[in-house]
Amino acid sequence: MGPTPITPQTGELFKQPLAEQINMRHPLVQLAGLIDWQALEQALSESFISKRGRPATRPRLIAGLLYLQHAFDLSDEDVVWGWVENPYWQFFTGETYLQTDPPVDPSSLSRWRRRLGEAGVEELLAHTIEAARRAGAVRESSLRRVIVDTTVMEKAVAHPTDSRLLERGRVHLVKAAKRLGLKLRQNYNREAPRLAAQIGRYAHAKQYTRMRRTLRTLRSRVGRVYRDVERQLGAVPEPQRNALQDLLARVHRLLTQRTDDKNKLYALHAPEVECISKGKARKPYEFGVKVSITTTHKEGLVIGSRSMPGNPYDGHTLYEALEQAQILSNVRPEIAVVDRGYRGAEVDGIRILRSGQKRGVTRVIKAMIRRRSAIEPAIGHMKADGKLDRNWLKGTLGDALHAVLCGAGHNIRLILRKLRLLFAWFLCSLHLEQLATSLR
Repeated sequence: MGPTPITPQTGELFKQPLAEQINMRHPLVQLAGLIDWQALEQALSESFISKRGRPATRPRLIAGLLYLQHAFDLSDEDVVWGWVENPYWQFFTGETYLQTDPPVDPSSLSRWRRRLGEAGVEELLAHTIEAARRAGAVRESSLRRVIVDTTVMEKAVAHPTDSRLLERGRVHLVKAAKRLGLKLRQNYNREAPRLAAQIGRYAHAKQYTRMRRTLRTLRSRVGRVYRDVERQLGAVPEPQRNALQDLLARVHRLLTQRTDDKNKLYALHAPEVECISKGKARKPYEFGVKVSITTTHKEGLVIGSRSMPGNPYDGHTLYEALEQAQILSNVRPEIAVVDRGYRGAEVDGIRILRSGQKRGVTRVIKAMIRRRSAIEPAIGHMKADGKLDRNWLKGTLGDALHAVLCGAGHNIRLILRKLRLLFAWFLCSLHLEQLATSLR
């Protein structure tokens, strides 16, 4: 008989576990022990049921990758390959032995986010709040006093100009016609790009009369391509007709919209993008979606993050923001501190304190109102250190998922900062103890 082949099960007998190779006092290792992975896997189990083919991957792996991605501002590719290189990341996601191959294909993370949905990523955020409680990063009483504010989560789109949008619409129509076998009278592949470039030059030189005249010419050229494709719509097979009709509808919006119109189309591939003005001198207009952020009054822990499509008035978003904070933290807020943009908003059972409020203000309340601005650096860190500054996910669902995951990533960074301080204190005390022993 020949030698017994080594199966993966028997081969693991000769491997050294990760727990024996890494520092078990590392902050990521401590954080892994603070998260209730069993409860999280049970809550996400419905999204990981495989109806055909091989079994779905482990919920903890996907949850851990999403945590790491939004905590360290990484792309899908970077977080997967960083996982291969970092044994602490592997331990955080539940691996027992060191792995040398990527756990999943980076492109599959987008599909996992869709399978989780908004309810699934809210579970991820809720477990970071519970982990912060266990780590001592937030007190139970702090969850009753919150700060609410809104910001703009910009979409990953180019700055919208009429010339660029019209040219992109024409390019998409020409490509669709070629793909479907439609014969166009003229595609303007040489003239239209030249007109779009000339419009930019006229705008830079502040020759607005020439710019508007050239823009009218470009709009007429795009309109000819649009009508040419529209006339041949009946010859397109039924499965492809719906997609072509959707493209024609978007190009029609580009052709008919003007400067002063509302509900304009700002991106051909992302019709959900809105133009939002927050009164900033540096950036008067931002293109994306409004997001409501709720943090604890003292520690700045995110207990609520929700996208608000439609650019609603801030006061109309307050009830939904506080309701989400109550559901995720299992604690009903008693006091909410807001700015003047929430004027007139009231929520039953919750006291609303506003900036500039004069009536019924004591010394303690005045100090609470003054601390309302503490949410501004929290939002700044979510944009600078996290991924809130630019959203690459598609559609309104992508906006909702990205907003919640950015809140979870911010909480992971807060917990890790506290654990790193404890880890540094431990190393310092250990060094002092060794120094005292050597001096004896």
